[in-house]
This record gives sequence, C-alpha cells and structure tokens, in this order.
Amino acid sequence: MTSNAPSSTTGGTQVRSGTLVPTNNVTTLEGLTVRARIDPALTVDDVVKQLCVNLKIKESPAHFALRDETDELVTNDNLRKKIKGKANLKLVNSPSREARETVDKLSQKNEKNLRFTLFSLQKFIREEQFAQEFINYNGLRELVSVIYDSNGNTLAYALSAMQNLMELDYGWATLDDEFIFQVVQILSSPTSLINVCRPATAILKKLVEADPINAPGSLLAGPSRSPSTAQPGSVYRYGFQVVFEQMRKQERLLETVVSRLGSADTAMAQYSMMLINSLLTHASDARWEEFIAELERLNVRRAVVRLMSLHIMEDLTSCILDFQANIVRVTYRKKTTLVEPEAEPSHAAALDYIWASSNLVEEKNEQGVVKWRQLGFETEDMVQEFSEVGVLGLDCLKKFVENDPDFSKLVLEQLSRSPERRCSIAKASNEVVELLSEHWAIFAPGYSTSTSFQPFFLDFYKVHSLATHFFLRMWTESGAAREDFTRVAALVRSQVKVALRSENVRSWHEVEHDFNEREYRAVRDRQMKELELEDDLLSKVPVRNLGAKLYKESYEFVRQQRIQCLLQGAWFVNALPQSSPREPVRRSGRPWRFMRLDTGQKYLHYVDSAVKFPVRSGLEDLPERIDVSMISEIATGTCAPPPNVLRDENGLPPTSPLIPSPLSFSLLSAHEGSLADQIAPDQSRWADWTDGLNMLRRDGGHVASKETASFVQALTDIGLKIKLLGASPLYRQPYKIA
Repeated sequence: MTSNAPSSTTGGTQVRSGTLVPTNNVTTLEGLTVRARIDPALTVDDVVKQLCVNLKIKESPAHFALRDETDELVTNDNLRKKIKGKANLKLVNSPSREARETVDKLSQKNEKNLRFTLFSLQKFIREEQFAQEFINYNGLRELVSVIYDSNGNTLAYALSAMQNLMELDYGWATLDDEFIFQVVQILSSPTSLINVCRPATAILKKLVEADPINAPGSLLAGPSRSPSTAQPGSVYRYGFQVVFEQMRKQERLLETVVSRLGSADTAMAQYSMMLINSLLTHASDARWEEFIAELERLNVRRAVVRLMSLHIMEDLTSCILDFQANIVRVTYRKKTTLVEPEAEPSHAAALDYIWASSNLVEEKNEQGVVKWRQLGFETEDMVQEFSEVGVLGLDCLKKFVENDPDFSKLVLEQLSRSPERRCSIAKASNEVVELLSEHWAIFAPGYSTSTSFQPFFLDFYKVHSLATHFFLRMWTESGAAREDFTRVAALVRSQVKVALRSENVRSWHEVEHDFNEREYRAVRDRQMKELELEDDLLSKVPVRNLGAKLYKESYEFVRQQRIQCLLQGAWFVNALPQSSPREPVRRSGRPWRFMRLDTGQKYLHYVDSAVKFPVRSGLEDLPERIDVSMISEIATGTCAPPPNVLRDENGLPPTSPLIPSPLSFSLLSAHEGSLADQIAPDQSRWADWTDGLNMLRRDGGHVASKETASFVQALTDIGLKIKLLGASPLYRQPYKIA
C-alpha cells in the first residue's frame, strides 16, 4: 500500500511529493507503506524524527529506528548505502525499546510467542544499543531461565542468542557454575539436536577462552596456564579450570565431543574441533595431564586423521592444522617434562609395566642392583636416563612394549649376546624419539610451520614402534657392536626421512613397508649417496640441539616481521565468495580495501574505496574495523575477483571471474560467516597477511604458506652454518657447540 501523505515543507526527509523523486519505501508498524525522499546528508536520528513528523506519530522519535527488509539496523554508517540502493525500509521500535519488550516477553514464557521472540533475539543481540539495554533490563537472567526450562528448537534459539551475546566483552560475568554445568549436560545428552549442540559447544569454547590471562591488557600466555585473578565485573573470569571442573562431573562429555568429530554435519564437526583446540590451548597445569590422558584414551588423534581423509570437509582444514599445532605443543611439553617415578605415580606405573613385561628378575653384582641396565639403560637412574626425552620417551617405550607381544623374547635375544654385541633397546627407543622430534621439528611450544596434514605425526607412537624395530633389525643385519650405535642411528635417520616423505599423500602401507621390508644393504647404499651431498657434522646431537635453538629464534623473527607487515597495512581487492550458480554476481562500486592492524593488535581497521589512494599513517583514514578476536579461521583460496576490476591492474595476477584466486583469503567467524574476503596483490603479500594473522593468535595458530615455512627453515640453516663456521678450528675463538 502506498500513502498519499503530504510532503514535508522543511527538512530533508519528504514523504511522497508530485515533484520530487522518492528514494525509498518506508513501512510503518501499522503496515502503512509510504514513499519517501531521504536526504543522505542527514543523520538517522534526523531522518526518523522527520518521518514521525510527516506521518503524524505522536510518540517520541527516540522510540523508533529504521531497519531494512533483512532487519539490518540503519545507522549513520550505512544510511547512504541504503538510500543509493533504494532499499525498502521499515520504521520499527528502537533497539532499546525492542530490548525491553523482548525481556518482558521472555519473562512471560508464553510458549506460543517464545520461539519467535528468541529467533529475533539471535539477530538483535549483536547490536550494541540493543545488547546494552537487554543486559541492563535483566535480560541475561531471563535468557538463562529459558535455557533451563526449554528444549528442542526453542532451546536451540535460546543457546544461539546466548552465544551471540557472549561475543560482547561485557554483560555475562554473572554466569555461574550451575549454568556451565547445564550447558555441559545439554551437550552430553545423546538426545540433543544438532542445532542445539552447535551453540552449546560454542558457549563452552567461549567460556574456556574467557580466562583472566586473556583479558585485554594481559601479557600473552604460554602453553601452560595457571590460575589468575579476574577483575571485578570482567567476563574474563572463567577459563579452562572453571569449565573443566564442570566437565568432570559429566563423564561422557569429552567422549561425546570427540564422537561428534565424525558427524555428517560439517558445522558440528567444526565446532567440536574448535572446542577441543580451545581446551588444548588453555589447559591449566593442575589438570593438564588428566585432560591429555583422557583425550588419548578417546583416540582423538585417530578421529582427526579420519577427518583428514574426507576431502569434502575443506572447512575443517584450518581447525585440523590448529589441532596438529596443538599436538606439537603437547609433544614438546611431554618431551621436556622430567620422568620422576618417586613423585609421579603414573611414571612409576609405566616403568612397572615395562619391567613386568620383560619377565626379567633383578640381579646383583659388585656394582649393586642390576635391573634397568638389563633393558639397555646405562644406569639405574631413570630420571637421568630419560632426561633428554622426558615423559614422551617413557610413553613411547611403554607403547612399544604394549604393541609387541614378544617383547620379553626380544629382551632375552639381546641378553643372550655378548655385552659388546647387544643392542640397547631402551637407548635405541630414546634415540628414535630424538630422531622423530627432529624430523617433525618438535622444538618449542607455539612453533609449528607445517602447512599440510601430518597423519603420521598424529600417530607418533606407531611410527616410533616401527622405527625402533627397524633400529634393532639394522643392528642385527649389520653385525653392529657397542661402538657402532651412532652409525646405526644415522641409518635410521636416513630411513625416517624416506619413509615419512610426502606425509599428506602416502598411505600407512607404504610407511610400514619402508620400515619392515628394506634391507640393510639398500639402506646403507642410499645413505652413502646422501652423505656425499650432506656434511655428517649436521647429524651430531650438539649440532641438532643448536639447530633447534636457532629454529625457535628464526620463527620468532619471522613472526615479528609478519605482524609488522600487518601494522604497516596494505591494499587488497574486495573479493566475491564462491557463489552458487543460481546466485547473481555481486558488483561493488568500491572494489579496493586498505587494511591495517592497530598497535594494540586488537582490531583490523580498513576503508573501502573506488580507487587506491595514499593512506596516511595512523587510523584516521580507516573508519571501519574488524575485531581480531572474532576471527576463528583464515581460509585461503576461497573467493574470486569482481568482474572487470583486475582487467587493467597490472599489480595483480590474471584470473577469471568466479574462479577462486590462489591469492584470496577469507577471515571467518565461528558463527557469523565471513568477516572479510580479500585478494592480495602478490604471493609475498598473501603470505605476509595469512601467516601474520595466524601468528597473531594467542595460541600461535599455524602457518598457511610454504613461503613462510621455507623462510623459517632457510634462516635456521643459514644461522646454523654461520655458527658452525664460528666453530671451525681456523678461528682463534671457536664457538662452543654443547
């Protein structure tokens, strides 16, 4: 219906006139549609005020607002866009008024209206003005009450509204342990719908990340977290410890979350993976060992390896790489945790199992008790024997024993030989741990540069068992003696490189064949050819340790360089996400975007423009911003350039419209979809930004580009060669490698 209301004689908003061309249709709360000409120079408040005057609405204009047909709130920032696009607008209740009415409806719990109220709340709660009034009007209390009392789709809408509310950094600090346990129970229930489990999982993830140590202004934390004190009223008062205490009350929760990694619903699998990653990243020292042990018991690694083989789940790539990086940190922590059987019951139990499986008995000689030396250790001091490989070495030896039903025969076979000809099983096991740690760069927490899937790494114990058996076989086939240990270790290192090559495409069958079927002579011949090309000095333990130290330094240098690129800013093309064939191709009048990270590293500020222009330092030219904490994934190769934008732009690679550009990337939010879709001008800028944004994350993220991974390795190799040159006897003051 179109109104014939008279036009205003003053001001910039005029209802239908015979001489002026209207810009937009506006529909009132009563369903009346009028055609209005809106002056883009006005503020939204002025537009609403003049509409109320023209339509003879007696209530205060402060009670009203404008929205478009998708219910997006019209603001001063997007008013011009709505006018230019001739969007159909609605004169509706203001966010503040809508928030108060929403809270009243929630408190009434009228089942007939409740679902529609919650459905609207999901959208409106993201608006600052609505959210503030909703919180001030005790909306959080009413929403929590609905979550306790509802089920099915009503519960799904309520949880989604809570999830969106928790994207704010205020207003939900009153959520207590009882509420957390309620979410845990919802998530654990096998009868919970998928659309209920998704937001419930996201809520737990948010609570885990709301650790006092993550509060704005806090120093970046390491991989282990200790309890911190929350500021009064801050939402950063939860964290791993608080959430995990409630999770422990529901024994099947972790099992349920891990099982949902295999869900046919990709979003559910993604949410579950993100929760597991968050728990791994924020695990507290007090519960770290218990949590990791439970994940291992549930075979979470195997579940993730299965996801790797499902190519249809491309959305999970970033989550899987994050998990991989987290397991690197777990592995490093185990490797650097001392074995202390007298202080840690789990360490003592593992050693007891190994000893019992050997079927040996303690002996005595003039040097005292001979127990562990029978298994190939050099002393009886287990703390010292595992000092270089830590709990990782103990776990690997225990798994090796578990997986070999003939372990006792293997031990007896070695003991039947003369002392000079025995292969020290325990020493060989520890050496293989070192070789695999070197191969997979297990050097430090937060330093993972793999850009591809590593399914063999996730089955570290199985690879260790294969390589240790290979070590023992090479020892026997080569007729080695005690002084040949280093020589056999070099053979194993060579075979590890061959067997684990192209990890993301090779099958387990090929790996097992390389370790179980390769003969000594073939391995030795290949190693001799390798030694012709490689200095044997690089295989020595002190040099490997020096390389590990330089690797950490190189990674940190590259990380700072990448973040510096973000602080300087760069121009990108505003790209189009891949559209389905039935969707029209969007065309933008402002195809260029300049983005820059602020010095506080909290926001990406940007401006969209029709042409590139010189951007001043600082943020004055960049009115829009993206909250970095909202970015859950940096997806690559996801979008195409708009038609005709790149035709005359020599600074960008040619690519066909609607075909994803290899230099494209998207900043994805866990539940809001894409926050930005960009195309970089060149490969270097693409690597700087995709890896810089990943490295900016508190958990270290993962490296996405081979350029960055190669850069880190190249710096490490150069640094190592420089150090080794300093160790040469040609120099008067040699560098000490120890």
